[in-house]
Amino acid sequence: MTPSIDAHVRLATHPTHPTAVQAHLTGTQARVASIALEAAGWSAAATGVLVLARIDHEEPYWAADAAQHLTAEGITVEITPRLQEAIDEDWTWPNYPMPWCTRSEIREVSNEAQKIHDDIRNGHLLIHAHAHDGHTTVAVGTYLHPGGTSVYLHGENHLRQVADTFDSPAEALVAFEKVHAAEVRPGPAPLTDTERAAIAARSVFDVTTAKSAPSHPEPEAVPVYLADAGDHDALLDTFLDTHGEFEKWRTWSDETTHAIHESQTLRIERIHETQARQTAWTVAAYETPVSDRMWHLTATSATPAPVLQNLLNHLADGDSWDTVIGVPVGERTVTTATRPLTEAGWKHTLTGFGIRWTSPDRQAGVQFDPLTAQAPQNPATWTIWAGPAPDRPTWAITASPHTPSSLLADLSESLAHETGTRQPQPGRDHRTRLAASAPATPAVTAGRPASRSR
Repeated sequence: MTPSIDAHVRLATHPTHPTAVQAHLTGTQARVASIALEAAGWSAAATGVLVLARIDHEEPYWAADAAQHLTAEGITVEITPRLQEAIDEDWTWPNYPMPWCTRSEIREVSNEAQKIHDDIRNGHLLIHAHAHDGHTTVAVGTYLHPGGTSVYLHGENHLRQVADTFDSPAEALVAFEKVHAAEVRPGPAPLTDTERAAIAARSVFDVTTAKSAPSHPEPEAVPVYLADAGDHDALLDTFLDTHGEFEKWRTWSDETTHAIHESQTLRIERIHETQARQTAWTVAAYETPVSDRMWHLTATSATPAPVLQNLLNHLADGDSWDTVIGVPVGERTVTTATRPLTEAGWKHTLTGFGIRWTSPDRQAGVQFDPLTAQAPQNPATWTIWAGPAPDRPTWAITASPHTPSSLLADLSESLAHETGTRQPQPGRDHRTRLAASAPATPAVTAGRPASRSR
């Protein structure tokens, strides 16, 4: 039967967020579909583009639900294969605090938490104060509609619930302060990483530019070392979501997040809000939880997302952190670490600082400094960079002498053969040429996490 409404909706995975969904609308009556999606919690991101970004990671399920309703209204809906795969995936929350709940009941709990989040975000629920009860965040607020109820909220993200209700804000605040005393802080709690990621997903598109320009510039495919940095916080969130063996720790200032392996021998530090050339990541491995570091590396804030993704994937493998300490770094180690560069035709030269491998386009390089290789804790025996020179990099990764050669080889393989995407900028040369054999991949892997472990 021919659809009765001239509107076409294409549902696809989000380009940067691991579970968010975007809808592309076309047709003379596309506004009808837009109104229906906005009523269901989708956010307008640009002309003809809406985004569904939730704090419960259930976007594929609700995208399928929206598709059913739109189709029933006579609107043509297309679901991309990648999104359909996410919709069909059967996943559960590991260590869910309410194990007696069925999958559908868990989704109901999450949806109620989503409604609370949306009420706060849309200004319908005013948060008066918050506190930490030793386990999670608690808060007290009042719904602003006439006769609005005051509520006591318990939990964060998909676990936030209304734990109690009160007849007035004064009654709610008195009860809240009586229980939490010195821990009470005014206003809402700082946004969680999950909430920030959802906001970022809804802000990917520049609405002003989209409305004034006939089309949004398409990202260009470039060698991976020239790709955009992407959203590092979202990368870490996805890593933690998909690898339950790592536990997240936040510092008191919220400026730094630590991801610590359950063995306590591998630690990742992520410093938020750093400048492009400042250190934003530090990875350190230990022989035991209380021993000195065996090796460590750092990465700056502008490091391309695919390079960081490759690094995190290697760390998640969990079988190559150990390295032999107390033994000089020899020719075999260097050869193993840089073989992918040599095989890809990177130029090999000797400099006053050691051995350097330079990409064919001379826009990236890897350098080994043998003079510092005998100092186990030297932070820059290895330097990987893109830009004019290692002392003037656009971004850089530095590594200590005993960083596993397998990890360095993985990074070399990525630099030599992988591609990413870069958003064209005014005045930037867009004529970068890629090797014909290099497959184009997005700067940040789109789609849902492989296992969604939490």
